[in-house]
Amino acid sequence: MKQAFEHLSAVAPLPAHLRGGIVAIGNFDGVHRGHQSVLELALSEARGDGVPALVLTFEPHPRKVFRPQVPLFVLTPPPMKARLLASLGFAALVEQPFTRDFASLSPEAFVTDVLEKNLGIRHAVTGFDFHFGKDRQGGPAFLMAAGERHGFGVTLVDAFRDEGAEVVSSSRIRELLAEGKVEEAAGLLGYRFTVEAEVIGGQQLGRTLGFPTANMRLSPEAALKEGIYAVRFRRADGTLHDGVASFGRRPTVDDNGAPLLETYVFDFSGDLYGENCQVSFFGFLRPELKFDGLDALVAQMKTDEAEARALLAGVRPLSQLDAEIAF
Repeated sequence: MKQAFEHLSAVAPLPAHLRGGIVAIGNFDGVHRGHQSVLELALSEARGDGVPALVLTFEPHPRKVFRPQVPLFVLTPPPMKARLLASLGFAALVEQPFTRDFASLSPEAFVTDVLEKNLGIRHAVTGFDFHFGKDRQGGPAFLMAAGERHGFGVTLVDAFRDEGAEVVSSSRIRELLAEGKVEEAAGLLGYRFTVEAEVIGGQQLGRTLGFPTANMRLSPEAALKEGIYAVRFRRADGTLHDGVASFGRRPTVDDNGAPLLETYVFDFSGDLYGENCQVSFFGFLRPELKFDGLDALVAQMKTDEAEARALLAGVRPLSQLDAEIAF
């Protein structure tokens, strides 16, 4: 029987059954193929040793602490990151609150207080460029030497490159999503980009037009290209529906609206309000347009539905993780 996944804070003592595990350390925003090369090695080590596999990450993202004035499109907020890590097979995600005080800890204090005392780690797995502690003074060489002193092993993983020999990074994926290139982003992620949010009430214009939508408000920093997408919609109970989604400001009916994700869920009728649902993006169909009246809008929406159904009819999972998230 598979053990239940645990989403924990590093502020609280780690449960005894999770101590002595293999810990993958990093921000892992996106849980993309580069991150997965680190994560899969940690999982393999844990299975080989018969111990728990954990992920230690930092929340909020350090860039938000050091450069709060610069918006950061977080690809996987904590709940989505936890879902992905659970699907990969980890026992727990441990979030270390990241503050300026925490950032000022010496590298030795990080090793002693977090890795040794809080987590009791057996082995650390991280990227080759992981730095930690005050002014990023702790690096790979320091971590390996600290591991010898404190009795845990360390494995460093080289940068992962895609088929074009380019390093896979969260920043590359953000740029692709900002251009609406969700298929290319999926190639780097190893799964379809997916968002999660509560379904909220809207103007109900879509319902009157014959296209009722499930409306979700994403983070203001979500720099996804505005437009129309072919998507998969997963309800809170796990049921999955194809759909077509509009992300943007609805220029035909509401020039001043805040960006909203509105999904017309195919072959579904019912109340979704208050449900926490997921939307996975499979293809960009077109940019947002302003139509001369609602009749023209409805005609285009019928075309969008047909295109989305055709696109989604031929999709296949990119990986086991993609199969669990979007299929």
